[in-house]
Amino acid sequence: MQSTIDLVDAFGDGPFTGNQAAVCVLPEPRPEAWMAAFAAEMNLSETAFLQRLEPDRFGLRWFTPTIEVPLCGHATLASAHVLTERGLASPGRPIAFETKSGRLTARPAPDAGGAFELDFPEEVAIEEPAPREILEALGLSLPPRFSGRNRMDWLLEVSSEDEVRSVAPDFLRLMEATRPDRGVIVTARSSSPQADFVSRFFAPVAGIDEDPATGSTHCALGPHWARRLGRAQLSARQLSRRGGAMTVRVEGNGRVVLRGRAITIARGELAI
Repeated sequence: MQSTIDLVDAFGDGPFTGNQAAVCVLPEPRPEAWMAAFAAEMNLSETAFLQRLEPDRFGLRWFTPTIEVPLCGHATLASAHVLTERGLASPGRPIAFETKSGRLTARPAPDAGGAFELDFPEEVAIEEPAPREILEALGLSLPPRFSGRNRMDWLLEVSSEDEVRSVAPDFLRLMEATRPDRGVIVTARSSSPQADFVSRFFAPVAGIDEDPATGSTHCALGPHWARRLGRAQLSARQLSRRGGAMTVRVEGNGRVVLRGRAITIARGELAI
């Protein structure tokens, strides 16, 4: 079996929106250093590496251009999309992924052609004052309404969607201020009826100044806004230049379900 490569836009409204991922299906294991070098070559937010373990069950790892990450939503969505398009997964059946965050599941959404639902762990941000260096690097003029932290990121809730849009980080300062964490999520309630809340995500430590559409951050945003708004199902917009869209359902058992669409932009085979 030849190693294949697909370029996919995930959690968007169509081509050239949402977040880009390279999805590489490998016939046999590759060394970690090889995967890291390949991801640096792709230079996308995430490169996903898949290896079939048994029918509808795959090993999955995610690499940014600079590090391996423990959890990634958009590249998991892209992986489910590619496996289905290439006929490597059973039509209409759940796909199981064995990852550094345990078993994750993707299943076709029952009422929306082409969408998938991802069963992910909650990543609740525990309230904690954000370091002054992070607030200064983000250029926030007012203290956040909430600041907290999970195992990966800081979560800051600000007063309005306009304030989220206006954040203009000093990325070199933010990189130093956030180490060893992955990044910072800035969020607010949406000012539009098209979404319940909005966010942006900055992760210069991971080689991504601003991520376009981030599934894993919504594992923290979902529980946060479910508590704020008193509803388990929420619609979300990510206010990056490319834009991102998804729905989040908080299950109440330590799990969240992320729902979105993906589209293949290009596909091929590895020449090495």
